[in-house]
Amino acid sequence: MKAKISWLSILALSAMLVGCAEEETKDNSVEQATTPSEETTTSEEQVHNHDHDHNHSHDEDSKDIYAGYFDDEQVKDRELSDWAGDWQSVYPYLQDGTLDEVFEHKAEHDDTKTAEDFKAYYEIGYKTSTDRIVIEGNNVTFYDNGHAHMGEFVYDGYEILTYEKGNRGVRFIYKHTGNEEGVPGYIQFSDHIISPQKSVHFHLYWGDDRAALLDEVENWPTYYPASMDGHTIAHEMMAH
Repeated sequence: MKAKISWLSILALSAMLVGCAEEETKDNSVEQATTPSEETTTSEEQVHNHDHDHNHSHDEDSKDIYAGYFDDEQVKDRELSDWAGDWQSVYPYLQDGTLDEVFEHKAEHDDTKTAEDFKAYYEIGYKTSTDRIVIEGNNVTFYDNGHAHMGEFVYDGYEILTYEKGNRGVRFIYKHTGNEEGVPGYIQFSDHIISPQKSVHFHLYWGDDRAALLDEVENWPTYYPASMDGHTIAHEMMAH
């Protein structure tokens, strides 16, 4: 009888030891499974923080470039497709008073000029009879007083200009390859962008004398997408 009890005790003890071993194995498996997950989370946080820092730095660089502060080596050639689309002049919106809120906004942030001063300045800058420009492929069509004049243009390099305030700008230049009447010999884009990127608005200079155009800093007809209404354009201007 004692022998039977002894064997039963041994069997019971063995079962308890096996059970403990299995529980320990399960605990280790769970721990090993959660550790890589924790490492992945840390890695994702690091990537997010890196992206945030990179984006912040990129935004600061974009603001500096927009304001006209950049290095020569940052300037890159651009294709005419950067300005592809149907564009409208903002001059009619100045004339009908839609842009008055823009000039008032500027005056609120400048103690030296009134809203009327700003309007007079932009009256000269925006003035043009070319109220629409359409750019498709290498063709540029000018709509002037209801008449359309289309010509083909090829890239003719860029020029970096330094202004009186110390900031700079880039003119991306295209040359007319044909002899169509009503089409200028050269067009020069300025849009606060200095490398390949789709433009959201631009100032355009045009004429037959490439060098003389570079000296023009008072009249800069400005164009926004034809799909935008005047109030949207005004708010876009105030955002900058």
